[in-house]
Amino acid sequence: MFVSSQVDPFHHLKILPNSDGTITRLRADPLTHPTSDATVPIPVLTQDATINQSSKTFARIFLPRRALHNSSKNLPLIVYFHGGGFVLFSAATHFFHDACLNLAKDTNSIVVSVDYRLAPEHRLPAAYDDAVEALHWLKSNPHDWLRNHADYSNCYLVGSSAGANIAYHAALRVAAQTNSHGINYLEPLKIRGLILSQPFFGATQRVPSEVRLAEDPVLAPHVCDVLWELSLPVGVDREHEYCNPRGGDGGVILERVRELGWRVLVSGCHEDPLVDHQIGLATLVAEKGVPVLTSFSPTGSHGAEVRDPLHQNRLHHLVQNFIAPPPSIHNLSPQNSA
Repeated sequence: MFVSSQVDPFHHLKILPNSDGTITRLRADPLTHPTSDATVPIPVLTQDATINQSSKTFARIFLPRRALHNSSKNLPLIVYFHGGGFVLFSAATHFFHDACLNLAKDTNSIVVSVDYRLAPEHRLPAAYDDAVEALHWLKSNPHDWLRNHADYSNCYLVGSSAGANIAYHAALRVAAQTNSHGINYLEPLKIRGLILSQPFFGATQRVPSEVRLAEDPVLAPHVCDVLWELSLPVGVDREHEYCNPRGGDGGVILERVRELGWRVLVSGCHEDPLVDHQIGLATLVAEKGVPVLTSFSPTGSHGAEVRDPLHQNRLHHLVQNFIAPPPSIHNLSPQNSA
């Protein structure tokens, strides 16, 4: 069933606007509780930890069971931000929980999924503030699983849709402060790169993919309009840097990202109305000299890399290769080194 431009986007999103500027969320997506009991025969253990009690933010930590039996090697650390247009869902929402669990299992990494404040009750930059606060929380080694099993020198910021937007802007903040002071104020946490899955960006003018997919069944452009209206600061349009990465001073800060040696992976689907914005983001990053890997599937809708097993497996294979350490020249066979 197509989402016609005549369909009420609030109905499609299952939200009701309230007179005080808040919304009532009508969705009934199941939540998954964490399971930290090591006696349960599951491949990944999960546990929640409070980040900020006053703002009710928390982290859900995903630990591959095999880490409990291999104390000699710490695992890459993936800091994950869920999607939902800044307005919906949680780190505990079942499909984001499952996606993170599979990501931890498939890449043999520790995944820390950050639950941030939602708009419109907490408009941007609240989610960015929460993301950076989560990184500060992580640097203090607040949890036994992290202290004992995470490789803090090998950290990646990862996000899906709006979560990819959050990962991007959190990275820009970290890059700006790290470079300007000449030190990494997140030590011992060292960010190595960004992995942006179907990043949620936009602009005032429709791009060709939005025109081509105006009646998209998942995320039609007029639905995006409402999400931006609910999440952007009051009084700004979609040329604002939070929405359009070419706005503000993001391009200048990307040059600092290059100096820090970070890499970026941008993935998506050509049947996503936002794909041209995503390609534009990758182009901007490359223009600033930051190493960029792009991968866009010819099929698949927005959210496919979270909900569809085939697209999810494809993404996790990309992530696994992206975060893998380069082979040592001493370990190459003669035929490989030729």
